[in-house]
Amino acid sequence: MRIINLGSLNIDYVYRVNEIVKPGETTAAISRDVFSGGKGLNQSVALGRAGADVYHAGLIGDDKAGLLQILSESGVDTHSIRTCTEQTGHAIIQVASDGQNSIIVYGGANKQITVDHITEVLNGFGKGDMLLLQNEISCTGEAIEIAANKGMSIAFNPSPFTQDILDMPLEKLDWIILNSTEGTNISGSQDPDEIIDKISATYENVKIVLTLGSEGSICFDGKTKYFQESYKVKAVDTTAAGDTFTGYFLACVAEGKGIREVLKIAGAAAAISVMSEGAAVSIPARDRVYEFIMPI
Repeated sequence: MRIINLGSLNIDYVYRVNEIVKPGETTAAISRDVFSGGKGLNQSVALGRAGADVYHAGLIGDDKAGLLQILSESGVDTHSIRTCTEQTGHAIIQVASDGQNSIIVYGGANKQITVDHITEVLNGFGKGDMLLLQNEISCTGEAIEIAANKGMSIAFNPSPFTQDILDMPLEKLDWIILNSTEGTNISGSQDPDEIIDKISATYENVKIVLTLGSEGSICFDGKTKYFQESYKVKAVDTTAAGDTFTGYFLACVAEGKGIREVLKIAGAAAAISVMSEGAAVSIPARDRVYEFIMPI
């Protein structure tokens, strides 16, 4: 299965602080680093490092830094990435001493994607292929419609959550992969089981993956709920944990692995990613994940 990720491409400015700054407060940064990022790029890197046949489509400006390089080095086909006059999207990220983060995203080129662009990049893809989407680009709902009409499998990570997600044709998804906050925003519930039950009742044919941070993850395939405990590690930076999980999860699905094994592998990859700084640079290669699960 080929996976085309129509996703964001960002430059991340990461500020390490003792604590996330509060409203009205000024704090001094301990350090600043610049990394490749964006939920789209992170998930493509995870897919590539997990061994998937992955293609990335999106828009960047001339200030693209090393975005194409890290994708290519991770095994991602970048021929569908175009350059536009808008500056590349970027994020301002605070990372606290306990590894938690706070993020502001500027869409930039990511918000210049049009229906014509989507139609162009999906040309040549169809039944048997998968489209992966997040919510950091424009025309996400239209992309779902176009891919569904082509008979593609569709996976959606509704992050960051915005109210217009509820107006998108989510019933046409095959997979929705979301965290507890996004699940609450969509379902109105806070209990994990209720989140899954309510989303499933509204979108009957959509398989649901709910990530719960340190509490693990749950997958509901329409018949059975599968639970995976989290791996206990010391978190340094949680920025790309969810993206790492998503990429590894879908790569394993594309390989035809069973849900229990998929959750185990994706959870291990996410755990490894939080043990080092940065977003895309923290995403582990496949061999590292399997060594973590089954050490020699």
